[in-house]
Amino acid sequence: MTRTVGLLLFPGVEELDAVGPWEVLAFWTQHFPDDGYTVFTFSLDGGPVTCAKGMRIEATYSFDTAPRRDVLIFPGGMGTRPMVNDEPMLEWTRAQRAVTPLITSVCTGSLVLAAAGLLAGRPATTHWKSLDRLAELDPSIAVRTEDRYVDDGDIITSAGVSAGIDMALHLVRRLASAQRAAEVRRLIQYDPEPPV
Repeated sequence: MTRTVGLLLFPGVEELDAVGPWEVLAFWTQHFPDDGYTVFTFSLDGGPVTCAKGMRIEATYSFDTAPRRDVLIFPGGMGTRPMVNDEPMLEWTRAQRAVTPLITSVCTGSLVLAAAGLLAGRPATTHWKSLDRLAELDPSIAVRTEDRYVDDGDIITSAGVSAGIDMALHLVRRLASAQRAAEVRRLIQYDPEPPV
């Protein structure tokens, strides 16, 4: 049976928070279908979403039509700011615990997980500029200030923006194998050598 990874989209999502993990996971699932996973995008209403810097992305499904998920990816971006006070969104996020075996976040997506109570008493991280906000939302969180991503079993959080690529490669390693993750990394030519 094919297992599913659902990537949440919303207005104000940070482009690379969504597209970085998508590139890793879509490349993996399309080139190695025998690993048994597929990935899709979804949003509250389905259809196009305008991202933080103006890019528009088409969500394939809405909340109501999306397939069940084995893995949920909750990106960050400016759109997460109002979500931490949006009770219907927080209720939806809480409800995912019962139906989604593995929940992950990129960047400030973890702020929504924290506001929903999903990170209580857990280690977690987020974008370096939002680490204090993460601690404010739930002082019981063991905030990891230096980690690129934090795997705490059924919840994985990652630091900001490009860290979502590392988290997605970790997901491939965890869900398939270290060899597969290395193959995907090589094939998408993810070999960071920053010029600055």
